[in-house]
Amino acid sequence: MKPPRFVTKTPLFPWRVAAAIAAMLVVAGCASSPGRAPVEERVVRVKPGVPAPAPTSAANTPVVPGAEPAAETAKPPPGIENAGKPGYYSVKPGDTLIRIGLEFGQNWRDIARWNGLESPYTIEIGQVVRVVAPAPVASAQPVVPAGRVESRPLDARSAAATAPTTTAGTESNAAPPATAPASAAPRDGDDDIAWAWPAAGPVVAPFDDAKNKGLEIGGKAGDPVLAAADGRVVYAGSGLRGYGNLVIIKHNNTYLTAYAHNQTLLVKEDQAVRRGQKIAEMGSSDSDHVQLHFEIRRQGKPVDPARLLPAR
Repeated sequence: MKPPRFVTKTPLFPWRVAAAIAAMLVVAGCASSPGRAPVEERVVRVKPGVPAPAPTSAANTPVVPGAEPAAETAKPPPGIENAGKPGYYSVKPGDTLIRIGLEFGQNWRDIARWNGLESPYTIEIGQVVRVVAPAPVASAQPVVPAGRVESRPLDARSAAATAPTTTAGTESNAAPPATAPASAAPRDGDDDIAWAWPAAGPVVAPFDDAKNKGLEIGGKAGDPVLAAADGRVVYAGSGLRGYGNLVIIKHNNTYLTAYAHNQTLLVKEDQAVRRGQKIAEMGSSDSDHVQLHFEIRRQGKPVDPARLLPAR
């Protein structure tokens, strides 16, 4: 028979019990409270008196389903409201005011003035410019106050002689209607020009409406180039590609002439010239050989100079 086992129970002191309970509470508290995420502080330094920029957030930006970001609207070219109207022209690639003036038989400076262009006279593709002089503004007729009307007995003869021919309700002393303004069409006298040959050399290439807008006249470098008729120089320079040193003379509202490929120009813009006056010296500027390219344009359209120049 085994002897009985004796188990001795160690008594717990009060301070040990309190420590155990405190440890259990700490562990339970750490397990139940959520952990704090790390916070990054951003410091924005702002100058005194300058408001800080407002924070932006994608969450604050309204999103419209299917909408695309708004693109910047292209600015329309100047004068586009006049596109297609008579007397206006839409600028194309390679155009300059000088070329437009030659094509429409106008002084390029007039075109610049009509369109309010100033130096450096820049135009852009698609721009619509006026190429015909604007119509003059008719001055208003002065208003004459109506006089007092008196009724007097008239015999039949005087009544017939003084009977008004105007419609009912109008006064017999009313002013006649104003005449219509003069038409911009060329006058008959514009075609009465005494033409002269601009150079003494032979014609080496005739007029061709599709390939050659004028006559090619041969000669030697330095040969005189003469004004074909009285007029005023509207261009003298080398700003028109393909023409070299060029002189353009306007003779009237209908005709102008062009003299190209010169080696020396002897006149300047706005200078009056007489028929037969030396205006340049023949050369080969912008050409592979010495020649004078001579054009006559009627209202800007090239015509065959051989039909207008006198027979040699």
